[in-house]
Amino acid sequence: MASHIVGYPRMGPKRELKFALESFWDKKSSAEDLQKVAADLRSSIWKQMSDAGIKYIPSNAFSYYDQVLDATSMLGAVPPRYGWSGGEIGFDTYFSMARGNASVPAMEMTKWFDTNYHFIVPELGPDVNFSYASHKAVDEYKEAKALGVNTVPVLIGPVSYLLLSKPAKGVEKTFSLLSLLPKILPIYKEVISELKAAGASWIQFDEPTLVLDLDSHKLQAFTAAYDDLESTLSGLNVLIETYFADLTAEAYKTLIGLKGVTAYGLDLVRGAQTLDLVKSNFPKGKYLFAGVVDGRNIWANDLAASLSTLKELEAVVGKENLVVSTSCSLLHTAVDLVNETKLDDEIKSWLAFAAQKVVEVNALAKALAGQKDEAFFSANAAAQASRKSSPRVTNEAVQKAAAALKGSDHRRATNVSARLDAQQKKLDLPILPTTTIGSFPQTLELRRVRREFKANKISEDDYIKAIKEEIKKVVDLQEELDIDVLVHGEPERNDMVEYFGEQLSGFAFTVNGWVQSYGSRCVKPPIIYGDVSRPKPMTVFWSSTAQSMTARPMKGMLTGPVTILNWSFVRNDQPRFETCYQIALAIKDEVEDLEKAGINVIQIDEAALREGLPLRKSEHAFYLKWAVHSFRITNCGVQDTTQIHTHMCYSNFNDIIHSIIDMDADVITIENSRSDEKLLSVFREGVKYGAGIGPGVYDIHSPRIPSTEEIADRINKMLAVLETNILWVNPDCGLKTRKYAEVKPALNNMVAAAKLLRTQLASAK
Repeated sequence: MASHIVGYPRMGPKRELKFALESFWDKKSSAEDLQKVAADLRSSIWKQMSDAGIKYIPSNAFSYYDQVLDATSMLGAVPPRYGWSGGEIGFDTYFSMARGNASVPAMEMTKWFDTNYHFIVPELGPDVNFSYASHKAVDEYKEAKALGVNTVPVLIGPVSYLLLSKPAKGVEKTFSLLSLLPKILPIYKEVISELKAAGASWIQFDEPTLVLDLDSHKLQAFTAAYDDLESTLSGLNVLIETYFADLTAEAYKTLIGLKGVTAYGLDLVRGAQTLDLVKSNFPKGKYLFAGVVDGRNIWANDLAASLSTLKELEAVVGKENLVVSTSCSLLHTAVDLVNETKLDDEIKSWLAFAAQKVVEVNALAKALAGQKDEAFFSANAAAQASRKSSPRVTNEAVQKAAAALKGSDHRRATNVSARLDAQQKKLDLPILPTTTIGSFPQTLELRRVRREFKANKISEDDYIKAIKEEIKKVVDLQEELDIDVLVHGEPERNDMVEYFGEQLSGFAFTVNGWVQSYGSRCVKPPIIYGDVSRPKPMTVFWSSTAQSMTARPMKGMLTGPVTILNWSFVRNDQPRFETCYQIALAIKDEVEDLEKAGINVIQIDEAALREGLPLRKSEHAFYLKWAVHSFRITNCGVQDTTQIHTHMCYSNFNDIIHSIIDMDADVITIENSRSDEKLLSVFREGVKYGAGIGPGVYDIHSPRIPSTEEIADRINKMLAVLETNILWVNPDCGLKTRKYAEVKPALNNMVAAAKLLRTQLASAK
């Protein structure tokens, strides 16, 4: 019985790639240094899977930034602004597309389906001259082969690549991206031919868009693409991999009808209903790569339940044609539980990171083949039973409080227009008020202080003193820049979710449980293992301290319940909405304590609300109902004069704008500039928005510093569709990943642009 891994984490067990990338970007190391770190990581990953007994090991799943950007490079689809003149795409062009450079902005970045991973959105049009410009897939296959590992090269499938793209600037929005299929398939054929020549016997095409709600025209594109590729693929075993949701009956029919395809990879964790489609109709002689081990969470697999499912499938597809697999790439989980030295033994026994999931996949494959490891299965069963019966999982008081939420929609008593009037009387802000999103640069010194405090190398008094000094520096800078509503810069926080999870019950934390979010940016999601409550105030001390340093309004900074949920590894033994309601009640306690402490502006970030939207449209309404309700619970008890802000970033918000309005926040700041002001189109189309809104005026994920004129131009575009009295001026997102040398001039230009527009508006009256 064979085993397969869809994909694997890239950063390394201790974020080796992250540090190598940042050293290269800072010009502290060479391209050769970066390439060596990457090669060592790839070699280690392939060896680990080979040693674990995995038969189908992926190559080209590694990336220096993003796998979709790798596909863009392979196809030579470089936007003209980067000045690429042909040939093999190097690091300069590649990272300019990802991050921008001093003269041109980066390409748009958005969420990968409903995960916290971000991909770089291809910009395409009828005039793109596609060419085979990156041989990475072939090079990595050869690299693995030289190490004695025969891998399955992984490519983003041609149809999914186009469906994940957008029309380039200046191209009609109605342009059919699928019309480019005949132009990109010749490059795919070149890649396939080179892989065959290099000795590849299998190839994996990731076509995750098959799980979306696709019309017949889009489904037909898959048929047309693989019809065209059939002769080139001859002699290869071809796996089409799907993940993250069920396939519709129509999509499943399309998938199993594709020509030249040998095997189908299905997510049987999030796509449990797909199981019924397989049982009712599976093509004879084809392989099923059964994704029964969850690639998106960290809970140990219920091996007995998975083995039972696999035996059902074995009866349908045949023993020789069933391959045990992960539900999706392990990119979305932490690397190795072995590196966790501080988790207690009970919780640790409930978990499996990527390395452990590889072992689980192989254990299931061996069990199906009659070589069951009884001790391994017994230990797994004991851990499953321990988790179900552990008293630390359940808190009756929390469950009662969450149950009592039913029957109310938790809206504030006064409408937003009246609240904004009351808040303006208290805050006395100018038109086009300026603010930032929350965090300021996290310097090496600041990280050292936090690290030494956690390691008990400095006292609590010394830690508080150092953090107060950092807050004072940030407050003074904002006053010097003449920003209207200030933030304290979040120097006490390494991560916006981890910080709150550490202070809430029902959460556990890792030392090295890092997961890639984008590029070199890694997050360490908390693990929600039990009922959630807030034992004591979490942010009141720091927000009050910061407010005491200035007469200007100081925002209290909180992470919202939906974002905490979506950016954590969430317990899978109860519905997600129940866990979210518990978190909402905890944040509600914090909001009310901040208000009592004299904080008049409180930001409750819901950066990940859109990210959690199910991939099936039929499931949208239910999710949005409980997600928006959870946000309203957090602030339903505050006074009219307390201004509630929220923030959202790096997702397509236009399709949920009415739910955003239903959140009933007083002010929303929202990413806008990197996505080429896509957000503004919803207001051009007539959606009326009466609360305060701050579409971002510059992209903080690029080192590029925008000019005053550029920002003023962006604000003018906003004023064309939004009322002057509701518009705020702010960056796209928090500033923690930037350097002060970039932040100071950018914010200075932002404030100057706001003042310029105020003067122009005043003289126009």
